[in-house]
Amino acid sequence: MRERQLLADVASRADLILDTRDLSVHQLKKTITERFGLEAQRRLSVTVLSFGFKHGVPPELDLCFDVRFLPNPFFVDALRPLSGTDERVRDFVLEQADAQTFLTRVDELLAFLLPRFVSEGKSYVTVAIGCTGGRHRSPTLAVALADRMRARGLEARVVHR
Repeated sequence: MRERQLLADVASRADLILDTRDLSVHQLKKTITERFGLEAQRRLSVTVLSFGFKHGVPPELDLCFDVRFLPNPFFVDALRPLSGTDERVRDFVLEQADAQTFLTRVDELLAFLLPRFVSEGKSYVTVAIGCTGGRHRSPTLAVALADRMRARGLEARVVHR
């Protein structure tokens, strides 16, 4: 009651008053978006996050993929000191048939899921790719997956944890 009294002056000057008591967060977002003509600006922002399981699973992820099934460059002496953003590590990881199959299948899954996330009102999604230490395989695959997504016209950024 006190809140209504405090906001009475503002309410008297408002062009629109929304009763949000029965609206879910998604319904409220949709109403505001439609009311103010922002529908054309709705675009999903995707973050592809590489990480190491030995450091813990990132709390902000929406989807998580484990790539520890791939051969680990850590066990190749010449590659151990390098990272997944180095060309030699990237080539080693991406030459694996399973790495290519993984990328294709995850990309296909995301092509299915992401439009449905948008229809539910999501503005951003974090896709996490994890390997043991987060230094070799996951950074390589995070970059490769983001590249595929950008090729399909999506906004995708890469973060290495």
